[in-house]
Amino acid sequence: MNLSDLRIFLSAAQQPSLGAAALEMHLTTSAVSKALKRLEDQVGTVLFDRSARQLALNSSGRMLVQRAQTLLALADQARCDLQGERASIDCRVGGPAILLWRHGAALSGALHAWPEASLRMHALYEDEALAALKRGEIGMALVTGEVIQGRGEHWSEEWEATPLGTLTLRLVAGRSHALVRALEAERAAGGGGAHDQDGAAMLEAGSARVLTHDFVSPAQSPFCGARRGSRSDGWRDDQLPRRIRYWADDLQLLLTLVKSGQALAYLPDFALADPDLRRIRVNDCPFHCEESVYLVWKRKHAAAWQRSLAQQLAAAAA
Repeated sequence: MNLSDLRIFLSAAQQPSLGAAALEMHLTTSAVSKALKRLEDQVGTVLFDRSARQLALNSSGRMLVQRAQTLLALADQARCDLQGERASIDCRVGGPAILLWRHGAALSGALHAWPEASLRMHALYEDEALAALKRGEIGMALVTGEVIQGRGEHWSEEWEATPLGTLTLRLVAGRSHALVRALEAERAAGGGGAHDQDGAAMLEAGSARVLTHDFVSPAQSPFCGARRGSRSDGWRDDQLPRRIRYWADDLQLLLTLVKSGQALAYLPDFALADPDLRRIRVNDCPFHCEESVYLVWKRKHAAAWQRSLAQQLAAAAA
C-alpha cells in the first residue's frame, strides 16, 4: 500500500466530505477520489459508504484506520530517527488553551535541535485532545491529573503520561485596578509587607474587601470544558461568593478585562509572568485550587525527537 494514499485515506476518514479532505491535504477533490479508489483496489474492498458528497467509513474502513495509523507512525518514526536533526518534523500538540499558554514557549524551545520542525498547537478541551490523539490527528496532548486519574473512554494503555508539575490558581488583578492602586499606596506608606516565594512584593487584602469588587470568570472549565457556572475557574463561591459581572470563556478576552482594571480573576500562577498583572493574596481565604499537568503521548511508536521533547518539558517543569 502506498503511504501517501494511506495519509489521504486517514484525512478522508476524519473529514465530513471529499472537499474537506482535499483542503486539508492541499489536493484537488479529484486527486483525493483517485487515491481512495486506488487504495480500495489494492485492498480489494470498498472502504466507504458513499452518499452524494458525504463519506462514511464502513466496517472495512474502520478496521483499516487503526492499521493505517500504525503503519504511518512506524514510517514516520523510522524516517525521523534516520534523518536525525535534518528531519522535517510535524509536531502537533493539543490541549486546553490555558495549558498551551503555559507550555508553548517550552515546546518551541524543545524543538530547537530540529531546524526543519514545525509546531502546531490545537486548542482543545481535555477529552477532545485525547480523542484527537487516539485518532492520530495530534501526536501529544496536554491534560490535567483529573483526566489522567479518570482514565476516560479515549484512554489507551499504550500511552505515556509525563508529569509536567503543578499549577496553582491565584487571585490576579491588572496594575491599574483600583484595589491594586490602594494596596500599593498602603504598602508604600507602611514601608513593608509580605513577599511571595520568589521574593517579589505581594499585595494582601481580606476577603471582605476583595469581594466588593467585580470579577470575570469563565462559565465552563478552562480545562475540561464542563459548564460549571461560577465555580468553573476553581474559586469556591460556596465559601466566598463573588460578584461576577463578566463571563468570558475566551482566555484572551478574559485577560483583556483583567489587564484593563475592570475585573479581578482567579488564574493560574504562571499568568503572573505578565508584567501587567499583579497577585493579591487573600489572607483569610480557607482554600486554594491546584492542578497537576501531564503530557500524554504514544510511547510505542514514538520517535527519538518525541522522547526528547517529553524529557525536556519535564525538566523545564521541575
